[in-house]
Amino acid sequence: MADEPSVATDRSGDAELLAAHVAGDGDAFATLFLRHRDRLWAVALRTCGDREDAADALQDGLTSAFRRAESFRGDAAVSTWLHRIVVNACLDRMRRGKVRLAEPLPDHLDGYAARNDGTFTTRQPPGADDPVDAVLSREHRATVLAALERLPPEQKAALVLVDMEGYPVQEAAAILGCAPGTVKSRCSRGRSRLVPALEHLVGSRTRPDADPSRNPATGSSVQADEPPVRQPARHSPPQAKTSDEHSGKEVGGSDA
Repeated sequence: MADEPSVATDRSGDAELLAAHVAGDGDAFATLFLRHRDRLWAVALRTCGDREDAADALQDGLTSAFRRAESFRGDAAVSTWLHRIVVNACLDRMRRGKVRLAEPLPDHLDGYAARNDGTFTTRQPPGADDPVDAVLSREHRATVLAALERLPPEQKAALVLVDMEGYPVQEAAAILGCAPGTVKSRCSRGRSRLVPALEHLVGSRTRPDADPSRNPATGSSVQADEPPVRQPARHSPPQAKTSDEHSGKEVGGSDA
């Protein structure tokens, strides 16, 4: 009798889960998705700027990943591969003009601590319990989101990954399918475009522990809302319209 394929568990690594999914394990992809859902949702939401658009892009990307898991070559981490597919789905929607204008995110949000100093922090600012700080936080968040919407898609995606989600440049480059130098260039140009729109935020906080010197958006709180309830079905791909164009191809476009 032929050996039965091993069944992946919650303790299995990402590569094991993906391999188990390809081998026919009906639960493996759902486990993999749930493991990375929050971070994927945060990137999709900040890239698209709208909850409904982000949910659609996330669903498109995950459907593509579900169907084309056999194409994973193992030249990057599974999490990087998933992020690349979701970011591609977001950028494709933005290029086709399907993304709505961003609306300010709600205030009851769970944030993610940025990993790099001098970034658009997603941490709750000092003194967040202060009503004055809360008002400033809401105003700053709306301003930052509106400014991001004016950037070209590739610059926005780079800033979301590096400045807002705290990914190292090398990892962001792997997700975006471009060279690290290209990521640095896109971030630099994006920041230059943001400065005129955000420079008035510098010094708007009066607390002595505020230090806005390294980034015009420091003191604002741009946070990721809870991911949508949607998740891939246990034995079938997520129900969403999609095409194979989200299958992890390189992100093209100008650096401008």
